[in-house]
Amino acid sequence: MHASSGGPAGPSTGPGQATPGSWAERRPSSALTPGRTGARRGRGAGLAIALLSAVAFGGSGVAAKPLIAAGLEPLHVTWLRVVGAALVMLPLAWRHRALPRRRPGLLAGFGLLAVAGVQACYFAALSRIPVGVALLIEYLAPALVLGWVRFVQKRPVSRAAAVGVVLAVGGLACVVEVWSGLSFDTVGLALALGAACCQVGYFVLSDHGTDDEDAADPLGVIAYGLLIGAVVLTVIARPWEMNWSVLDGGADMNGTQVPAVALLVWIVLVSTVAAYLTGVVSIRRLSPQVAGVVACLEAVIATVLAWVLLGEHLSAPQIVGGAVVLVGAFIAQSAKPAATETVVVAGAGAVTGEAAAPGLSGGAADADAPDGAAPPAPDRTTGHLR
Repeated sequence: MHASSGGPAGPSTGPGQATPGSWAERRPSSALTPGRTGARRGRGAGLAIALLSAVAFGGSGVAAKPLIAAGLEPLHVTWLRVVGAALVMLPLAWRHRALPRRRPGLLAGFGLLAVAGVQACYFAALSRIPVGVALLIEYLAPALVLGWVRFVQKRPVSRAAAVGVVLAVGGLACVVEVWSGLSFDTVGLALALGAACCQVGYFVLSDHGTDDEDAADPLGVIAYGLLIGAVVLTVIARPWEMNWSVLDGGADMNGTQVPAVALLVWIVLVSTVAAYLTGVVSIRRLSPQVAGVVACLEAVIATVLAWVLLGEHLSAPQIVGGAVVLVGAFIAQSAKPAATETVVVAGAGAVTGEAAAPGLSGGAADADAPDGAAPPAPDRTTGHLR
């Protein structure tokens, strides 16, 4: 959810949910009726770009963990990532300079929760537990949102969404090997769960979004969210106390020395800036649902990269449990709401991932949707910062 992180955390909004960045609704009619060949090419390119976004987000933890092992504090790595990306995105912030006056609450929620909260918790978690495990726990965010909707907001949820929650929780039990009395560091697990909760907080705040006529541009939200996150993290992380000498040396990746500064450049330019930009482009070319399926690959990619580059091996039950978590998270976040209710969600990806997620995407209300309201769910381009 990224932060994943600062993807975040992932996935996209479910069918029937309207969001401020409903690309299909915002395009000219001519763009909605391309020729078959052009449509196939557009979808193919969109899938490739969405896969690139998932790879970019999924690689953040693998690059950050060696820096933490080399002597940087997780908060300092988070600060370097956010500040670096914020500086690169400054031109976009200037282009959307009216956005802070129009949507201060949205930007504050994204900056504090989806950027600072998710990424700080995620990087702190992976300093204690494997990258794949931390990311899979973050993918509980859609299930946690469902719990908020059902038990706090007292709104009904569909049976499919409930099944998704059960699958996600059951898969997580396999990932953390509860039969062994939790085989991982409990503090690390709690931090990963904190990343998921930060995504939930952002999704809940985003539920008070706006209509399509006053939609916030997703790139502007990302740019200002990074700026706000940078300011907050500067106060918390106290970068003047950072061990800057680490960046002059190397970091160990499973026995191989890699320049620390190269890992930092990857985190900033690839796992943050490029990941968000490709995420926005993929959402514009694909339906939110298809982009959400591709976004779920982020956790798989992160796990495989950690296995190959960091030597973090997961057992067979953990791999099976991880697959179940992803299936459950996808079902939970894509469940259709009631036909009579439109849920407005301002943002969040895979989720990340960042989970998912986080442009701001969604679709028009589905007249055939079953009864039961779905919660706001992470969007690939803004909600999942990792």
